[in-house]
Amino acid sequence: METTFYTLGSFEFPADVQIIKGKLESEGIPVFLRDENTLNSDPLISSAIGGVKLQVYSSDKDRAVEIYNEIRAYAVDDDGNPIICPNCRASKSEVYYNGKGIFYRLFPFFESRKYRCLKCGIITKRKHSG
Repeated sequence: METTFYTLGSFEFPADVQIIKGKLESEGIPVFLRDENTLNSDPLISSAIGGVKLQVYSSDKDRAVEIYNEIRAYAVDDDGNPIICPNCRASKSEVYYNGKGIFYRLFPFFESRKYRCLKCGIITKRKHSG
């Protein structure tokens, strides 16, 4: 039996991951939700433990990533427009927190919002509209 896992993503609350979990399972990919029960019992510690981790077997990684990328929500600006990467001009970015330092691990909402491009991997700071 395979025991190596790949983490597709982390989600703040267990409910946030259910649609993606259902889609992957409907495609025949077994899904594991690490820390789901912990957050169901105490949702306030989500930031401290990094949320619910959506994991699949490493052998299912490529297919799972392809399905996940088809249905995932990408970062948008204050006006609802996709965040455009200044490096490669791709419109598929996600919110990124580096959580460096004990202060930002305990209080991640104080860290300025950044975005990570899913195509080239560059990390940019939030730009406010207006």
